[in-house]
Amino acid sequence: MSNGDIFVGEVIGTAILILFGAGVVAAVVLNYSKAQNAGWVVIAFGWGFGVMAGAYTAAPLSGGQLNPAVTVGIAIDTGKWDKVPLYIAGQMVGAMLGAVLCWLVYYAQFQANAEEEIAQPTLGIFSTAPAIRNPVANLMTEIIATIGLVLPILAFGLTKGLGESGTAVLVVSFLVVGIGLSLGGPTGYAINPARDLGPRIVHALLPIPNKGTSDWSYSWIPVVGPLIGGVLSGLIFKAAF
Repeated sequence: MSNGDIFVGEVIGTAILILFGAGVVAAVVLNYSKAQNAGWVVIAFGWGFGVMAGAYTAAPLSGGQLNPAVTVGIAIDTGKWDKVPLYIAGQMVGAMLGAVLCWLVYYAQFQANAEEEIAQPTLGIFSTAPAIRNPVANLMTEIIATIGLVLPILAFGLTKGLGESGTAVLVVSFLVVGIGLSLGGPTGYAINPARDLGPRIVHALLPIPNKGTSDWSYSWIPVVGPLIGGVLSGLIFKAAF
């Protein structure tokens, strides 16, 4: 894989991931959306389908990692770090692009939301926030949930048939749905630093009326927690497998 292929693949794949993921949250929470109040199960499946679409699209170019925590976990396992900055740069750019595309898709709903007597906060469409704000508990949740993502991904690589059949991405997509359903309640399961930080930056920059705060005081948790989870996953995998 050339440097250009890696960067372009991760930009495109992560943009699709965020477009689908942020898009399903916008669909569920914004007024005047036909999917309003569809619920958490719909959000979990929307994110899972986003992973599937993004990773399958990026796979021929970059392998479709789409997540700095996955990239770090793979690097610890393989010992190859030279492409890590390139992967993460593509993931960040793609996440920001996907967030902008989501805003464009739901532009009319964002405008209508601002005209309501009590406008809904919009940050949750772009980034995560805890149900109960407790930094230690929130960080622990993100670390454990990310291990629940990255360690199985590394182990899936040992199953030769998954790679040969092309179904590995599909299995990972259902894994993400499972994480959302089982572990997403406390923090909204960022499990991906680029997925949270990139759209949070876009939320801060976009001219969304009455958009509310971008909650920078919390922003380090969905970055640091998944990175720690990725590191621990790589170390556990090397030790156990």
